[in-house]
Amino acid sequence: MIREWNEESLDHRNTLLYAMGISEEDAKRPIIGLVNTWNEMNPGHFPFDKNLIAEMKEEIYKAGGLALELPITGICDGICSNTPGDRYTLPTRDLVSSEVETVAELNMLEGMVIMATCDKVVPGMLMGALRVNIPTVMFTGGYMAAGHRSDGRMITLTHTKQAYAAYIEGSITREEYKDVVRNACPTPGACPFMGTANTMCAMAEVLGFTPHDNASCRSQTEKWHDLARQAARQVMEAWKAELRPRDILTQSSFENVVRYMMATGGSTNSMLHIPALARQAHFDITPETFDAISREVPVLSTIYPNHPTYTMEEFEAAGGLGAVIKELAAAGKVDTQAKGMFGTLGEKAARAENKNPDVIHPVSDPIHEQGGLAVLHGNIGTDSAIVKFSAVDPAAWKFSGPAKCYDSQDDAWHAILKDEIVAGDVVIIRYEGPKGSPGMPHMETFMAAVLGKGLGTQIALVSDGRFSGATGGLAIGHVAPEAYEGGNLALIQNGDMVYIDIENRTLNVDVREEELAARKAQWKPVIKPATGWLQLYRKNCTSAHRGATVYWDQD
Repeated sequence: MIREWNEESLDHRNTLLYAMGISEEDAKRPIIGLVNTWNEMNPGHFPFDKNLIAEMKEEIYKAGGLALELPITGICDGICSNTPGDRYTLPTRDLVSSEVETVAELNMLEGMVIMATCDKVVPGMLMGALRVNIPTVMFTGGYMAAGHRSDGRMITLTHTKQAYAAYIEGSITREEYKDVVRNACPTPGACPFMGTANTMCAMAEVLGFTPHDNASCRSQTEKWHDLARQAARQVMEAWKAELRPRDILTQSSFENVVRYMMATGGSTNSMLHIPALARQAHFDITPETFDAISREVPVLSTIYPNHPTYTMEEFEAAGGLGAVIKELAAAGKVDTQAKGMFGTLGEKAARAENKNPDVIHPVSDPIHEQGGLAVLHGNIGTDSAIVKFSAVDPAAWKFSGPAKCYDSQDDAWHAILKDEIVAGDVVIIRYEGPKGSPGMPHMETFMAAVLGKGLGTQIALVSDGRFSGATGGLAIGHVAPEAYEGGNLALIQNGDMVYIDIENRTLNVDVREEELAARKAQWKPVIKPATGWLQLYRKNCTSAHRGATVYWDQD
């Protein structure tokens, strides 16, 4: 047994289990928690239904365990996009980690299968699992089918925001806009672009928590159900061997994830989640780690928004995550000895096949010589700032223009809809960082409006907020120190010239240090209201440079 019970405590627990119809014999089995985020407000988590749970329970029972379902929070970023609720999405990651820790420790679970799909819930569950450190596997929900407009063009959730901006501008009709809304999300699952959800599902698989192919499998297919049954069987194997996550994870395990992110143009949110997760296992992954790896691992595969038409459907057909790992392994770009709950990374590479080198390139023929994410430095973001290199048109890799400053995304969004922001502007959106908002909401609505107006190479955004993984265009986020903490982003004024050079990793405002110091002396922060959980998060979270988490410190 993983847990130690005294007779009185175990009998006291069992008395309560008997109340729910569990037999005396079954109560002697190891209890495996099916920690489930199913709910009716999130298409990514909707597939984890009672039928799936029954399948997993049966496999665990046949292997000698007793699986009991424990529900926790499962939020969808898209549900609250461009609303005040978006401030809660990033803090939910830490909240979910606390829930996993609580249900595992309070119930003295012998092991867990944790189930999630979406942006903050996958890393949150893994953070909690690493703190608990009992035998744990994960099962992710698979991707949804790509949508199609009535004329056959591929669309996804993010196209709805672009279509709205185009509708307001007058370049499409209201009916054309509503056609996008009606058809963008045809099935449950993770949105089928290289957003944060698919990036985080890939993180779970590369770390070895999920079955082979889980991260690039269509939701609710027979293959997906088979993978769920594999996960259920494997947690019992881990329990029998007393195999705990922190027994096998190493620094290179997390560096492998970063390498995969670079090769696939993963979400910028990975630069918040991977460092915060690694920290729970006492490893350090920082923006400096990302920057070093981005210079040596090229982009091998691009799907939307990094590619105009490819989605997870094309990616899976080409061989999916395993094929990318195979190409990286062949070139010595990953540590193939890294272990997981389902074997080594080398074993994953060996069983994979690259079926379409136009979708998944070999390292010898990359899409970009450098990785998909870049870390910028300069007198804006003296700690760091980030950009999704692979989603920026090369024509905009070097950009300069006058600043137009806004203290909220909402103000900037209304300004661009009214054509108050024009080609050549560098838009500054500040006080949207972890502490400033608080909660660090997405700036995707503003950038979708930029793309919807066809200005993706003609307007830059610099913000202490963050982005959806589906954001395209010249969007620089995670500026740290953030404006709320007195970073230079707070001191920029309208008309100041801003210079961006992605290839050389620089981000600067043309203002002398003496002038910045004088402005700082007169500066007062914008303090946005917050109560309850958001206020607690504001008081305790780290900067974006260090994971934006309340769980960074380990003592």
